Amino acid sequence: MPIVNRIGDFAADMTAWRRHLHQNPELEFACHGTAAFVADKLRAFGVDEVHEGIAVSGVVGIIEGQGPGPVIGLRADMDALPMDEETGLDHASAVPGAMHACGHDGHTAMLLGAARYLAETRNFAGRVALIFQPAEEQGGGAGVMVRDGVLDRFDIGQVFAIHTAPQYPEGTFHTAPGPLMAAVDDFEVRLRGKGGHAAHPDEACDPIPAALAMVQAMQTVVSRNADPMQDMVVSVTQIHAGSAFNVIPETAWFGGTLRSFDAGARQMALRRFAEIVDGHAAAYGLAAELELIEGYPPTVNAEEPVRFAAQVAAGIVGADRVDTAATPEMGAEDFSFMLEARPGAYLFLGQGEGPSVHHPKFDFNDAVAPVGASYLARLVELAQPAAAVDPAGSGA
Repeated sequence: MPIVNRIGDFAADMTAWRRHLHQNPELEFACHGTAAFVADKLRAFGVDEVHEGIAVSGVVGIIEGQGPGPVIGLRADMDALPMDEETGLDHASAVPGAMHACGHDGHTAMLLGAARYLAETRNFAGRVALIFQPAEEQGGGAGVMVRDGVLDRFDIGQVFAIHTAPQYPEGTFHTAPGPLMAAVDDFEVRLRGKGGHAAHPDEACDPIPAALAMVQAMQTVVSRNADPMQDMVVSVTQIHAGSAFNVIPETAWFGGTLRSFDAGARQMALRRFAEIVDGHAAAYGLAAELELIEGYPPTVNAEEPVRFAAQVAAGIVGADRVDTAATPEMGAEDFSFMLEARPGAYLFLGQGEGPSVHHPKFDFNDAVAPVGASYLARLVELAQPAAAVDPAGSGA
């Protein structure tokens, strides 16, 4: 793989940074130690501006290129997942109940690698904005950054990001124009009936049959209400009710998630949820409340940025290792908020066989870090070439 030679020179440093971050995971917006580590590295690299405390713990670094030009944004997420690690590795998480099980430690290390190279060489025009974001897993940190005006504040014209992908061969890139990842909305339903003795159900109003009927009816939203040519998933993932074999409970609760790509289909599903809950509550003679928890919009790549990003990736790994017809996934990603506000592209970087993301034995493959960092660096150089830079060159 023709990675950028200078980035290959400090591959061991990227591994060390990544493993330090892996040992010290932080959750949601509380990425203060991670942010401090990132800011210290950016200053050491000679990054021109380092802005901290954005969306609580986000960091934005600005590198000035050679002469005037636009601003390109590169984003890495920093947060971990609330789970225990089971890898047994020397660099395993030292924080109980927190683990980098989605590769965000690797994403951060790759962007730091690109930052170091770009700050040294500056073979581009305009500026590059290095966006280190908290709370991708929970909290929608990208959305908070957008609402806080980070794209406008730094005049960012387009945005790019990559995500590690153990389902793909090592050192391959995978993307597609249009929807690549789904929108996500969660829901909770609370039911209140009348508790009583299990031997006398006639004297109670049991919420359990109503909850089961609602769950079954919600499954028909996809099979009987949605356009069969549109992808959608409804999953009820929790049901809670009761405390003893001989007691009819007063209340029941269930919740789950909706995944969709089309805005109209999403609205239809949410409307049907409300109709199902209200109708069944009336039929079973109890009270029910539906709470909809709006999540991330679909991750939608713009066509031209995907074409350009694929061309850049091909220059790193070869055209035969770049797939621009990746199958959309039902997972969700808050980079979608940035892609709603600016054109850009989101790509998966294959890391080879191993446990999936969000698995307690997952670990980022450090061998692909120079590939990802080279891709990010060349994005900048080819998107905004300086007068002295040959856009067809190796960048090595």
